[in-house]
This record gives sequence, C-alpha cells and structure tokens, in this order.
Amino acid sequence: MPNSKSAAKRLRQSLKRKARNLQVKERLLFLVRKIKKSVKEGSHDKALEYMHQYQKLVDKAAKKNIYHPNKAARKKSRLMKIINNIPEGKQSSEPERE
Repeated sequence: MPNSKSAAKRLRQSLKRKARNLQVKERLLFLVRKIKKSVKEGSHDKALEYMHQYQKLVDKAAKKNIYHPNKAARKKSRLMKIINNIPEGKQSSEPERE
C-alpha cells in the first residue's frame, strides 16, 4: 500500500503500463505461434507475411521500451533463421502438372 499521494499515482501508472505492455507481448506471442505453425506446414509465403507483421510490432515495442532493442533484434533474427530453413519449393502440397 502506497504511503503518499505520489506513490499512489506511481502505482496506478505502473499498473496501466504493465497491462499495456502485456497486451503487446501477447500479440507478439500470437504472431510467433502463427509463424511457427506456417513453418511446420511448409508455407513460406504465409510465414513471411506473418513475419512482416511481427517485425513491425517488435520494432514498435523496442521503440516504446517494452523490449530492449537488442532483444528485439535477436528475436527477429532467430525467427528469420527458422523461416529461411523452409525449402521454397515446398510452398504447396499439390504436385505441379505440366
């Protein structure tokens, strides 16, 4: 329990920020799950599409000090490494006909 008015205000502010930060982090985790699912299915295009959204959000999170910029870069790098391991020819499960 805060002992002063300023401490009470700081508590209110920190709770608001925590909720906002948690929302951003949950959205990022959702996108990571989507990317990994796309990789598992072998869908390179879908994975890249989700990765574009993920990069945009993680950069914003780093800008707003939700993540440290180095952590954001590390997360992006590791996900891109996973996506780049998908063979590009394996984009669809249907065989091509000539």
